[in-house]
Amino acid sequence: MGNLRQPNANQATETSNRSRDVVPMSGLCTACHDGCRGNCEVFVASYRGREVLYPKPFSEITAGADKDYPVDYSHLNIQGYGVGAEGMPEGVVPGPDTAVFAEVNTETEYGWDKKVRMKAPIFTGALGSTEIARSNWEHFAVGAAISGVTLVCGENVCGIDPQLELDTGGKVKLSPEMDRRIETYKRYHDGYGEILVQMNVEDTGFGVAEYVHKKHNLNTIELKWGQGAKCIGGEIKVKSIERAKELKRRGYIVLPDPEHHEIEEAYRDGAIKEFERHSRLGFLDQDAFMAEVARLRAIGFERITLKTGAYSMKELAMALRWGADAKLDLITIDGAPGGTGMSPWPMMNEWGIPTFYLQSLANEFAEKLTARGIRVPDLAMGGGFSTEDGVYKALAMGAPHFKAVCMGRALMIPGMVGKNIGAWIDGHDLPKTVSKYGDSIEEIFVSYEDLKDKYGDEAINLPLGAMGIYTFAQKMTIGLQQLMAGSRRWRLNTLKRSDVFSLTEEATKISGIPYVMDAYREDAEAILAS
Repeated sequence: MGNLRQPNANQATETSNRSRDVVPMSGLCTACHDGCRGNCEVFVASYRGREVLYPKPFSEITAGADKDYPVDYSHLNIQGYGVGAEGMPEGVVPGPDTAVFAEVNTETEYGWDKKVRMKAPIFTGALGSTEIARSNWEHFAVGAAISGVTLVCGENVCGIDPQLELDTGGKVKLSPEMDRRIETYKRYHDGYGEILVQMNVEDTGFGVAEYVHKKHNLNTIELKWGQGAKCIGGEIKVKSIERAKELKRRGYIVLPDPEHHEIEEAYRDGAIKEFERHSRLGFLDQDAFMAEVARLRAIGFERITLKTGAYSMKELAMALRWGADAKLDLITIDGAPGGTGMSPWPMMNEWGIPTFYLQSLANEFAEKLTARGIRVPDLAMGGGFSTEDGVYKALAMGAPHFKAVCMGRALMIPGMVGKNIGAWIDGHDLPKTVSKYGDSIEEIFVSYEDLKDKYGDEAINLPLGAMGIYTFAQKMTIGLQQLMAGSRRWRLNTLKRSDVFSLTEEATKISGIPYVMDAYREDAEAILAS
């Protein structure tokens, strides 16, 4: 097997090699010339230093690592069957006229006691303090609401709010940005999905949980241990030194130090053009975790969820075992590489357990707990999913424990596409990729009539990014219905691990999913011997 990643040059960091030939391990040009005019990462880092660590341009992109892991979900295929129709409505006799794929029910639910239903087994990644989340929030939030899926408002939203007001105890008294985010989703929420707010170390200190429950009566709060894209705290960049100083005063780690005299001079001279705001690392402790869950329940939250990242087996075991004791409503497990608005590029590529491996471990651990009579919280998997076949495979491989798939960039992109289509229409600048379908909203968006039927004349006023997300969600739903019908499954909770098989023996070794030449062999041999 060759090198899984070529370092030192990538579109994400706006760098490239001069040479046609590159050393696989280092990513350096085979021949490095004195006098080279660039533009590999080593070249750029020689004068811009830490700036090269991050994908750019910041606030205009979301990034996902491109390391080619040895095994992923493409090493699974979906089983199709010629008999049966499991999960059809009671009283319906399966047959060619009744067992049609459009009747497949893709709804799912999660929760310990009080369930949350979603129209599709997907929900957004945590959209927090990055500029791309803030500037596109209306599109993302309304899109998730009208699609009937859960929206996660990520960390540090209150902490970076320019209009944040704190009380004398340093707790949130007013956060217009958080208010806007919650109210936007609620305006279109119709009973499916929910908005939940995520908390990290700083959010806990600011009293975000108390604020969103008291002011907005939210039923669910999410604790954050980590994410697949990075193993450090949440990060953003700011260009203003005054803004950097403000965030430092609020208690964040800001680098380089905007209050340092030499840094102030470098900023005035134009050498330093941006500052990084970092959240603190959390430290896991079972007693502290259980106490925090109890505290949140005492505030009034009906559901508590957890987001964890691609840490070692130990942390995964902690999440599942402690989560079971705490009766968590959902644990979202985010594998490497994961996408994000900001993470160090080397970290995105080189840290953490990849999604396929991590879900295999999670399923193994969940089965061990179940065998001991311990109820495992509902689980969701995240980390690189973008298609309905990936969703199917993740839910089947993780059956019955996994209820949904967390999709970060794949649900953000339709929001940005829809928004941009609106701008292109207004500017009479539609690209040919879009204009071939027409030049109006009604012609371009295939789901427009569906939304008009639901919302009447209000449909034309929906944010076009929301329409983009809804349209994408419909494609995901229909695609999933087709795959499930081919497997003779008419409800999500009827999916089984036997509904997928491994194409490689390595995938079988990792996941426990039978190899293609072994799957259903005993059944086949019995038929042959009859």
